[in-house]
Amino acid sequence: MASTQVSLEEPVALLQEDDGTQFIRVIVADTQAIFRAGLRKIFALEDDIRVVGQAETFTQALSAAKKFSADVLIFEAALAESPVDAVNELLRQSASLRLVVITAQPEEELTLELFRRGAHSVVSREVEPELLVDCLRKVSEGKPWLDARGVEWVLQAYRSQTSRSASGRTKVQLTPKESLIVSCVTQGMKNKEIAVRVGTTEQVVKNYLRKVYDKLGVADRLELALYCLNNRVTDRNGNTPTTVAAKPAANDSVAVAAAVSSADPDSVS
Repeated sequence: MASTQVSLEEPVALLQEDDGTQFIRVIVADTQAIFRAGLRKIFALEDDIRVVGQAETFTQALSAAKKFSADVLIFEAALAESPVDAVNELLRQSASLRLVVITAQPEEELTLELFRRGAHSVVSREVEPELLVDCLRKVSEGKPWLDARGVEWVLQAYRSQTSRSASGRTKVQLTPKESLIVSCVTQGMKNKEIAVRVGTTEQVVKNYLRKVYDKLGVADRLELALYCLNNRVTDRNGNTPTTVAAKPAANDSVAVAAAVSSADPDSVS
């Protein structure tokens, strides 16, 4: 396919009505022109969604994310040799951009890894139009979105984590500051936001997270969130952060997704 220039569908300045109505501004990055055209037609039927730009290569997607003021980037995984690294690079360049990654077919391992790296949603090309529209609205608010299959995968990861926790881990205690940082992570806060909340720097937050990971025997934000859903993590005074559940519920997978989707591209993952 011949390369085309990054294109703007309509001026960003027009993306607000006189009554102050805000639109969800979307960039569509996909190799298939017919798929991009299809999405534009779907979104044109919605009063609150506007496509502000499109791209058909990873380089163009990076340029579009930098050039256009957008809320959500719909990004085809096949645009990059390593979709996981591509998500890192996109979010490193445009930290406020929310990513919806499109895959050719549902893949459990890729879905979980993309969430670990900061994607807000991972959907396959077979997603129904109404579900994709709902996904965009949720993601534009900073919330993760999972279809039924994705929820099941996160639950399976949770159950696996539960089994490992029951068989090989002993109860640990965290310092008050460590407990506060863990609480912030489970609320979906990024390192910069946690630093403001705690009254320290991002680097100090990263250092604390490394210590917490070592204490709990976890590798990243996803495992930390899963661990917290299954264990009562206490500080030295025996206090339990209110956001850490002692008993899991069926919808805890969404809370897990919220925590992992808050990961900063250059943070301890």
